[in-house]
Amino acid sequence: MSARSRRNTAAVTTAGAAALLTLCGTAATAMAASSGGDAKGSAAMVAAAASAHTVTVPRGLTISDGTRHVVVNGKSIDFGTTVRDLAWNPSGSKAAFIDGHGDLVVSNPDGSHRVTVAANPGGQTWSHPTWQVTAADRTNQIPAKNNLIFSAKIHGSTVLEGVKATSNHGKPAKISLNGDPGDGNVPQTNNTWPNVGGSYGSAVYENTHTGEVYIRDDYLRQQGGALTKGSEPALSPDNEEVVFVRSVHGHDHLFVEDFGSTNVVKDVTPNATADYTEPTWSPNGKTLAFRAPTGTYTITKTAHGFGKPVKVSKHTGLPAYRG
Repeated sequence: MSARSRRNTAAVTTAGAAALLTLCGTAATAMAASSGGDAKGSAAMVAAAASAHTVTVPRGLTISDGTRHVVVNGKSIDFGTTVRDLAWNPSGSKAAFIDGHGDLVVSNPDGSHRVTVAANPGGQTWSHPTWQVTAADRTNQIPAKNNLIFSAKIHGSTVLEGVKATSNHGKPAKISLNGDPGDGNVPQTNNTWPNVGGSYGSAVYENTHTGEVYIRDDYLRQQGGALTKGSEPALSPDNEEVVFVRSVHGHDHLFVEDFGSTNVVKDVTPNATADYTEPTWSPNGKTLAFRAPTGTYTITKTAHGFGKPVKVSKHTGLPAYRG
């Protein structure tokens, strides 16, 4: 069975899962609650951030720009260390990112309680961590997962690696990539920009050599294959769609492939006059946030597809939704 055929089957099973995800509440309440015993310290950090520079963004949308400051719920939060490629777990209670030492770090939403999940051994470049969080499936004897998958450039070769999100100085291992029966082998190197979505822990990623987006089913067989030409993919929360970047007439546009019966690929930013990159889905799967040279934009689903891009912040960086 091809990757696309299996995705169509899984989409039916997982439809509606995104409805269980909701946007976070106010920054002060969420941050204090997620900090456990350090609620007072977190509240103090939130209060300090409130008096700092404020950037207007939709609730739940965060922006990291490679500095130590992250825009969270419209407030510029000082994480106390360099933050690159920030990603949130599904509940929004933890952030994962690459710090200034190149290590993989997990923290509370205000940057407190940082834990080095994996320390970069040196000579490697790690990027774009993504959370793989799934419930246990006792019927098929599949345990629950709480992993972080990321891209690792090692001696010029880029591979996908994974480590348990609860590790403290854990040792990452290379992710297995197997082709679907009859589809041939999938590339083992030049793989980057992983993104996990849905309740089964499936992932999409790009291969810089072939210029294609690939999908990996991590439910039973860790198999997958190529989907389409593109880069910087993100899988929708219900596993039914993937958004990715593709160049059109000299500009980067956003495309969405629907895993429905037609496997339609549609340019959702056909009138782009600038580069639209680094797309991400909102937890309810109705909005895409993305980066542009002049700031952060969103497009929202309508009855006839997607609407026009709307600038939601002049702040430019990697957008991510805190679930």
